[in-house]
Order: sequence, then C-alpha cells, then structure tokens
Amino acid sequence: MTGKELKEFFKEHLVPSSLYKIGGSHNNRICMKKEKDSWDVYFSEHRKKVGLLRFGDEESACRAMMNEIRKLMEVMYGVTWASTK
Repeated sequence: MTGKELKEFFKEHLVPSSLYKIGGSHNNRICMKKEKDSWDVYFSEHRKKVGLLRFGDEESACRAMMNEIRKLMEVMYGVTWASTK
C-alpha cells in the first residue's frame, strides 16, 4: 500500500481529512511523512511528533497509520472497519 492508496481508502471509508495528513505534517492530525531514513507516523502537536512510530518502508507505515485512524474513528464516531495486520 502507498500513501496515495491509503488516502483513497480513507476517502472510501468517509474518514474526515481533518484527522490526518499524508506526506507532511499538520497540527492536531495524525501524520505520515517520509524522512531521510524512515517513514514516520505520529500525532503532530505544536510542531512536535507525539507517539512517533518509525518504519523502514511505506507499506508498514501505511498499515500503522490506517490502524491508528481506525481506532480514532471508533472512539470519536463509533464507526470502524476491520483491523488490518
């Protein structure tokens, strides 16, 4: 899975774009960003990476972000999709 495919998945599952940022960083969102030697998934808060998870490949980072957003959707809206591993 790529970041582009993940974005399409989120659109198909009606995930508000205000919850995430793929390919960069945005305050108060779960972000996935390519760094020099890793793919980072984190919550951005006041320019800080909170709960930082680092991955060696895009596929793993996408799966982790998908699961973080899935949990957030369940808590906030009471809706979710099946967990992916």
